Amino acid sequence: MIWLTIILMTVIIFISRYIFIEPKLPLRLNPGMVKFLSYSAPAVLTAILAPIVFIQDKTLHLNFDNSYLIGAVFAVLLILITRNTLLTAVLSMLLFFLVH
Repeated sequence: MIWLTIILMTVIIFISRYIFIEPKLPLRLNPGMVKFLSYSAPAVLTAILAPIVFIQDKTLHLNFDNSYLIGAVFAVLLILITRNTLLTAVLSMLLFFLVH
């Protein structure tokens, strides 16, 4: 039963992705929907990262001893300056490990 559920969920996810990726299919989204969907990745990443960065031991930590917050602020500033994802990831992780 578990394998059947895994296989069915895999098929459902594959089909839902394939419909939008396959160029031969006649399905096209209007520009408004494309713009709306472009916000989904930043929204999901923010929802995942915000509790990690701001909450420790079930309390809000906005101090300078919060190494997650220091690394996140540094990463945001660095990506705004350089626009280089790899450099930002490496340098912000390096700063995080140095501060932590």
